[in-house]
Amino acid sequence: MLLGELLVANGLATAEDVAEALRRQRLHGGRLGAILISMGRISELDLRRVLHAVPAAPLSIEETGLSLNDLLNLLTKAMHGGSVDTAVKLADVLKLPQRLIQILLEEASAAKLVEALGVVRTLTGALPRYGLSARGREWAQQAFEQNSYIGPAPVPLSDYVSRIQRQAIGEERLPAEAVERALKGLVVSDDLVNKVGPAINSGRPMLLYGPPGNGKTSIAARIGALFNTMVFIPHCFEVGGQIVKVFDPDIHKEVQTTEDGANANSIRATGFDRRWVPCRRPFVVAGGELTLEMLDLRFNTLAKFYEAPLHVKALNGTFLIDDFGRQLVSPETLLNRWIVPLESRVDYLKLHTGKSFALPFDQLVIFSTNMPPSQLMDGAFLRRLPYKIEVGAPSREQYREIFRGAARRHGLEATDEVIDFVLAELTERNDFPLAAYQPEFIVRQVVASCKFRGIPPQFHTDMLTFAIGNLYTKDSPGYGVTAATRRGPSLRIATAGD
Repeated sequence: MLLGELLVANGLATAEDVAEALRRQRLHGGRLGAILISMGRISELDLRRVLHAVPAAPLSIEETGLSLNDLLNLLTKAMHGGSVDTAVKLADVLKLPQRLIQILLEEASAAKLVEALGVVRTLTGALPRYGLSARGREWAQQAFEQNSYIGPAPVPLSDYVSRIQRQAIGEERLPAEAVERALKGLVVSDDLVNKVGPAINSGRPMLLYGPPGNGKTSIAARIGALFNTMVFIPHCFEVGGQIVKVFDPDIHKEVQTTEDGANANSIRATGFDRRWVPCRRPFVVAGGELTLEMLDLRFNTLAKFYEAPLHVKALNGTFLIDDFGRQLVSPETLLNRWIVPLESRVDYLKLHTGKSFALPFDQLVIFSTNMPPSQLMDGAFLRRLPYKIEVGAPSREQYREIFRGAARRHGLEATDEVIDFVLAELTERNDFPLAAYQPEFIVRQVVASCKFRGIPPQFHTDMLTFAIGNLYTKDSPGYGVTAATRRGPSLRIATAGD
């Protein structure tokens, strides 16, 4: 990873700032950080803080936090297949510095676990090759009986706990303008922005509630994407002699970097510990499929190592419980599982050996529900949710704005006549509540009707009536209760490009 990439990933400099600093470096020399400081793009404090936050690569066996036997187990398992036969390859698999790999190979050689196999020639020179001895293969087999994990060396639990605390989500301040930018494109009131902003900055749990289809999930997704600092996620950690995998490429979005350890501007050149993966703050969503078992360590009885539960993968990020109240597990059971972590900010997990350990419960937990909160939780739990934000139906003016935006996205113009007709059909003829999702739904249905008829996209009253009828079924409350509005003639109201 390059220093410029690290500064950009943390929002301290722009890509343009770094490009200009690199141009000056090529012309006049000097260190990239010092050039950016002289340009006034970052402060010396910013530079020190971001460099200090980078996990330092271990330079000795002791600095890994692991025992020599554990490291030899990883080394021999990686070499067992025969294709990982050089220090370079081992360093890539175990994510440890080559210098430390060489120390491990010397220890393994002294224990008669590995033997030299000659050299392999590459573009950069000749590299010594190694293979397992008979004793080494026996050692590897015993290591496989403990667990079949092959991959990056784990970090010790204590290092993981320290890292979680260092990059706590509550330490990132997000100004009002950042929250406004994040919600741009959603038609929301200033009052909602003013409620969401403090909740985000607190890092404490929040409840988004209100009728369906008004943007609760969209707001939560925007919140999750709002945080711009980078965090370091371990590939796995070790606790009580057990390995727990954490990094999940389906959840953790790795910050794309330029791997150039020879570059003077490289963080690797300063000793970056590759057992950690630089990522954006994670955003994890669990809906109706969430079960209580998904919040516990998952032990693979064949591989004999663990997969971290969802909320652990969400540490230092955002965890959205969507459609809360509709999970397979009852709301009371789920809330009882989390009542202590939400209060004390510490979670306790148990290994199959019976050993328990604690992890900081550092994440922004968002509960989103269409159901009345009083039906889901008692007063004791409501007190533990410091931010309770209602996301209600749009006003008529907001509805008009949402409808115009939906029409534009499909190449149509929604005139006042069109929107007046829709509002009358919804609120007078059928007594339906307005909802933010309806405009996009209606416009898509109109476009589909036009496609079926083989005509350019355009608004017709009969198409609008058909689309609105598809919002609900005839047994829905409010369907056709007043019949106060006459249907207009089937005429063209607006055509794409008008």
